[in-house]
Amino acid sequence: MGDGIDETLQWVERLRDHIGVYKIGKEAFTHFGPEIVRRIQGLGGRVFLDLKFHDIPNTVAKAAEGAVRLGVAMFNLHALGGREMMEKTVQAAQKTAREAGAPMPLVLAVTVLTSLNDRDLSELGFQQTTQGLAAHLAAAAHRAGMGGVVASPQDILPIRKACGPGFAIVTPGIRLGGGGVEKDDQKRIDTPRDAIRNGADYIVVGRPIRLAKDPVEAADRIVEEIALGLADRES
Repeated sequence: MGDGIDETLQWVERLRDHIGVYKIGKEAFTHFGPEIVRRIQGLGGRVFLDLKFHDIPNTVAKAAEGAVRLGVAMFNLHALGGREMMEKTVQAAQKTAREAGAPMPLVLAVTVLTSLNDRDLSELGFQQTTQGLAAHLAAAAHRAGMGGVVASPQDILPIRKACGPGFAIVTPGIRLGGGGVEKDDQKRIDTPRDAIRNGADYIVVGRPIRLAKDPVEAADRIVEEIALGLADRES
């Protein structure tokens, strides 16, 4: 993210022919508000509003109405908010989309953050592994009518087994590896090719592009890995 909205939007202009959806998270949204979403849309970009709503059901449902009216392609909330929160959010989004004549966004449930591992979950009082909890929360999101989940690439296979085909899996924690995938605060990571091979529908890539010496080259390399992952699925 740049220091100002115009500087930030330079990334959209620079990568517009290489990236399909632009993620707007808490950092950009708290700096620039809904304007950043509208400006990206004005440049022809689609937006993933990554604010990870987590509150009482009515509050999250009202936030979902705002996201739909903004015209975002997808937005998310925490699955740990519970069944009622997820169900009411989906219902509110559907109702708002009908009334506004707007497309229904893909509504995603965040399962287990990629910055958490089994030890972290144990310290928080969970008895399950990260993969077990992610699959459990994904199944709950599926029953609640959510369109998909946000989950570590390491959790794709158990989630797909629990939820079946047609349920979107969006994976952050994507890192380009040479001899290995570089590590940072995201602990459960994988390469673009492996994530797509294992069944991810979307991958979320930030720092590997933003911090690259040549961001356009990095984006193109990721697209190549996606193609390889899709070919792996078919082989």
